[in-house]
Amino acid sequence: MIRISRFFLPFLCCLTAPALGGTQTRWEVVPDSTAIVWNVREGDSHRDHIEMSGLRISAVLRYGVGADGGFRFERSVVWPMLRTIPNNTHGSLMRRFAWDVPRMLSVNENCLQQEKVRRIVLDGAMTVESDWTAAKGTLSLTRILFPSVDEAAFCEKYILKNTGEKPLYVEIPRARSVIRTAPAKGVEGSYELVAEICGDTALMLAPQAEVAFGAFFSGRRSGDEALALNTDAEYAKRRALVAEWQRSLVLETPDPVIDAMFAFAKIRAAESIYDTEGGLMHGPGGERFYAAIWANDQAEYINPFFPFLGYETGNRSALCSFRHFARYMNPDYRPIPSSIVAEGESFWNGAGDRGDAAMIAYGAARYALARGDAAEAAEVWPLVEWCLEYCRRQLTGDGVVASDSDELEGRFPAGDANLCTSSLYYDALLSAAMLGRELHKPARQLAAYERQAAALRKDIDRHFGGMVEGFDTYRYYTGNDRLRAWICIPLTVGIDERREATVGALFSPKLWTENGLLTQSGDQTFWDRSTLYALRGVYASGETEKATGYLSYYSGVRLLGDHVPYAIEAWPEGSQRHLSAESGLYCRILTEGVFGIRPTGFRSFTLTPRLPAAWDRMSLRRVRAFGSAFDIEVRRAAKGMEVTVTQDGREVVRKQLRAGQSLGVKLK
Repeated sequence: MIRISRFFLPFLCCLTAPALGGTQTRWEVVPDSTAIVWNVREGDSHRDHIEMSGLRISAVLRYGVGADGGFRFERSVVWPMLRTIPNNTHGSLMRRFAWDVPRMLSVNENCLQQEKVRRIVLDGAMTVESDWTAAKGTLSLTRILFPSVDEAAFCEKYILKNTGEKPLYVEIPRARSVIRTAPAKGVEGSYELVAEICGDTALMLAPQAEVAFGAFFSGRRSGDEALALNTDAEYAKRRALVAEWQRSLVLETPDPVIDAMFAFAKIRAAESIYDTEGGLMHGPGGERFYAAIWANDQAEYINPFFPFLGYETGNRSALCSFRHFARYMNPDYRPIPSSIVAEGESFWNGAGDRGDAAMIAYGAARYALARGDAAEAAEVWPLVEWCLEYCRRQLTGDGVVASDSDELEGRFPAGDANLCTSSLYYDALLSAAMLGRELHKPARQLAAYERQAAALRKDIDRHFGGMVEGFDTYRYYTGNDRLRAWICIPLTVGIDERREATVGALFSPKLWTENGLLTQSGDQTFWDRSTLYALRGVYASGETEKATGYLSYYSGVRLLGDHVPYAIEAWPEGSQRHLSAESGLYCRILTEGVFGIRPTGFRSFTLTPRLPAAWDRMSLRRVRAFGSAFDIEVRRAAKGMEVTVTQDGREVVRKQLRAGQSLGVKLK
């Protein structure tokens, strides 16, 4: 098995404590796979939680191994389209189920006893293998836990094997528990929630023989046809979908932990899409945020990633989100709501203008370029134009964009104008100029965008630049005198005037901890999104070795530590929920940071690869962006690196680059 990469241990040892302490690994990467395993040892007691999602269901599994070696398990099942009253952001029907299915079995007319978990595997499903004692025999039990791809059900497959030398008499019940919710609490009245075991079997199980059965936790509207589910068919659909994600946008590096973390991030980023009345809607999850979209999570974080993965459902959800935001454009330039909720039926703007127009313009323009679809781009263009004009009208006397708050919605001060909003607006102006050329928009309009971006870049430095806690970096807002994690944002959009001090501040003990970046120096709160942005920005700034050491450490903690296998939302808020858009941000560290892909047109991009000194190669295979499928391969060369881009088996470009050099790529 493979534990946390040793490639960067010499580098990590040089970092200041508590920046990167020794990483405790509970899990291991399964060789030659996109799976991780926890091999449970005697006395290895631990609890964790993970979210899994399908088009009509999501489930948070609270699981672990007790001090006695037995499996502990509770399902928190969410039905995003079974709407509750009040029908707001959090109006998804949710219930917890603690059914202990193995305890409902009978072996030799007795209950199963003395479970000892051998191992737990995560690979897009959860597989739990354990040993049991029964009257006059021994058995093994394999649980396979996963959401249905397209039905409103959470599925569980159980495989019972006789590991002893004598036949065992096994009885598997058919059990069905039904909850009918109160009609007054549902938007569509009463809902029916069904927990069932599909057994109804009694047999003699020969030595080394197996028997399998299923369990389901489903929900439906009263009057809807009952689901007829088959565990093998449902599991095959889930395996096929995960395999589809893993065939596209394949990362290959000498670091197996980063490769595996990237593979897992694709799963969480892509699975959390719900088939709502308002169309396909990507949702953060976390038992809170479903059948709804946000200007930051969807427009800014995840949508620019979907074209690279080539997952059509993801691309459709991105376009759907932009259509929803476009409904709120208005001639008076009142703010677009931060969030469209309740399957598109309502909205939330409780934090005022968070800089949402800048988030939307940034994400929509980048998405349209990378998607490479002229018809979609033409549809999105009016939204980009409107958002840019809104931001222009919000410019202060200092030339930066005013807003009521930022994406943290008042949890931390953001002043009247914050660094994030202006930085996103800057990038959106540049992307819009590129997108407009592809759409043959007036040259005068596009030149104006470029002039506005150039002026804004200077104004960002003038207004926000300054000395903070000993670093000549950025004040997040006027009057800010404590370092903030979001000083990384300019680096992600190519604003590098204060690169050295900003990188130094980010990785100083004032901000960096064993859990990544603190939101603000002197506080204890951390949000993974800022760490993920920072790692991308540090790569973009050219600090490759420093970024790679921290990326390797972070990936090991999130993938193989005590809370796995995804990037998380925050702590202490939300108990480190596995919100899905953060996994998209992890993938963008590699696509935009390490490989330096910057869309410039429907079939073109710049490539600024950052090959770490300890790596001799890296590649992204089957990249699905720009209306194509292509491979990027970077190899160490005598004078820098050799970069090869291959499309449909044909070499598009092969060129030698030195560190920091860029390459323009034009696909066929």
